[in-house]
Amino acid sequence: MVEFRIDKASGLPAYLQLVRQVREALRLGWLEPGNRLPTVRDVVASSGVNANTVLKAYRELERAGLVEARQGSGTFVRATLGSVGPEVMERLRTGLVGWVDEARAAGLENEDIDALVGSVLAEGERIEVP
Repeated sequence: MVEFRIDKASGLPAYLQLVRQVREALRLGWLEPGNRLPTVRDVVASSGVNANTVLKAYRELERAGLVEARQGSGTFVRATLGSVGPEVMERLRTGLVGWVDEARAAGLENEDIDALVGSVLAEGERIEVP
């Protein structure tokens, strides 16, 4: 089960934060087809967002074909986004945790880390594969 976190200072609308967190959980293998998402009431209670915000996020995920609402039963995962197995994602995530710890120990803040990761990702996009 995923536990949602809403960052009111992020500038990203709350419903998009919820969508992003579900998509990330799908990629990381934390959510799989058949899993039930938290109820709207539970998300409202735990995150403090409005019920309409949660419903908007769940509708967006449903439009993308990732979840399905079942009348009286809840919202369930239909598809995954992972392109590799969850064990590979977990191994890489563990390595990344170590790297982030090292970066923080060197005095980097989250924005510095975001900038570094963003620059590496952008560099990878420029590489042309024959």
